[in-house]
Amino acid sequence: MTSALVTEGAERARVGPWHGDARVGCVTPQPGCPPLSVRGVQRCLEALHRLGFREAITAAISPNESAGFFAAGFTVTEHLHLLERLVTNDDRGAVAVPTGITLARGHKRDLDDLLGVDARCFGEFWRLDKAGIADARTATAYARFRVARRGDEIVGYAITGRQGRTGYLQRLAVDPSVRRGGVGTALVLDGARWLARRYAHSVLVNTQESNATALALYESLQFRLKPEGLNVLSTSLAS
Repeated sequence: MTSALVTEGAERARVGPWHGDARVGCVTPQPGCPPLSVRGVQRCLEALHRLGFREAITAAISPNESAGFFAAGFTVTEHLHLLERLVTNDDRGAVAVPTGITLARGHKRDLDDLLGVDARCFGEFWRLDKAGIADARTATAYARFRVARRGDEIVGYAITGRQGRTGYLQRLAVDPSVRRGGVGTALVLDGARWLARRYAHSVLVNTQESNATALALYESLQFRLKPEGLNVLSTSLAS
């Protein structure tokens, strides 16, 4: 099942399955658009109901994007850390890559291997399917899709997006077999280099509050916690 765009005036949101789950639909407000009003949220719920979903969940959204969802009956499912890092001219330089690892452009033929890495990195609720990777690559106006290889084996990938002067680390996954070996660092800095060369000012990333490994990685790379964090909201759909 593919996603669809829902509009209400200037408001825009994409609706579709949550990581391939036929019961759960996801609402993703589009970058650069006004926060969804309660009417905009209701239009999204109507679209999800027509598509046969039984539950609705949001992508990770900020508190100022949440009011319309709360008014429509959503509640908080999970709170996420939100971190930000400035992008500077220093990021334009070469990126150090661990011995035996190469970074390259990701391709459609890599998807099955990427999904294997993703499944080994994330629990069932958070892991992506092919549609989820496609959504991550198209959530912003521009995106960089990179894979880390050890020989012929894909051991990590990153999707970095850019909307205006703001960058987004949409997804980072590193196979447990090479974790703490510098692959994650190389992928993050590779994305920062791409953003710096396109005059982005900053890059944002979110992670689960329970993911201490990811939090330590980002903080080691000068990401700083933003106090407000992000919320994932959910609600049941009327039958």
